[in-house]
Amino acid sequence: MDRETYDKGMEIRRATLGDAYVDKAVAGIDDFTREFQEIVTTYCWGEVWGRDGLPRKTRSIINIAMIATLNRQHELGAHIRGALNNGVSRDEIKEVLLQVGIYAGVPAMVDSFRTAKAVLAEIDAEAK
Repeated sequence: MDRETYDKGMEIRRATLGDAYVDKAVAGIDDFTREFQEIVTTYCWGEVWGRDGLPRKTRSIINIAMIATLNRQHELGAHIRGALNNGVSRDEIKEVLLQVGIYAGVPAMVDSFRTAKAVLAEIDAEAK
């Protein structure tokens, strides 16, 4: 593992997903999951998210579209929150999910709207 890329990845991961989400993910690290977490942090967040080719806002929009299309609702919830942290508006999230419905199918859109609505409600409740 390249420590510099890992550290860069952890910084981006925390900035996008938030400390609470990342702390929960890394709290359960054991011998079985250590390498998995290192790979996710180093390669996903450090190598790819850390590239200069796209701004984080654009990467978040792409992730929402792909994760919604794959119907990975747990990950979608995290990336909805992360997208807001990266400057994506609620209206932009809505537009991405509508686009998903056209190209990936209405069931994926329905589940994704349900997830997004729940995450946005959590965020609103936390703000009070």
